[in-house]
Amino acid sequence: MSKKNKGDNRGFVFSTDPNFKFEEEHTEEVATLPPAQQQMRVQLDNKQRAGKVVTLIYGFVGTNDDLEALGKQLKNFCGTGGSVKDGEIIIQGDQREKVMQFLQKNGYSKTKKSGG
Repeated sequence: MSKKNKGDNRGFVFSTDPNFKFEEEHTEEVATLPPAQQQMRVQLDNKQRAGKVVTLIYGFVGTNDDLEALGKQLKNFCGTGGSVKDGEIIIQGDQREKVMQFLQKNGYSKTKKSGG
């Protein structure tokens, strides 16, 4: 596929209209809720990761910058690597207890473990 006619995540691949252009979806970022109102979930996951186990934290409501900052704090607290993708914080290894301890200590009182 040529660079100027790239498909998008909605499934469009080809159009016969020479003036057709993909319209970007503009999503407005939501204001970050206070920690006491956040309903986050902590889950252990190993799907599509070559058998490696990671801890997923999802359900954060707020801006991407605040999510990135929280992800960085969690990585530092756990002493491991990780990333923030698609509204989820990914921490390497089984760090559920440490993550729950950090979140409870920082006022995220509605955080729950999810999954098995």
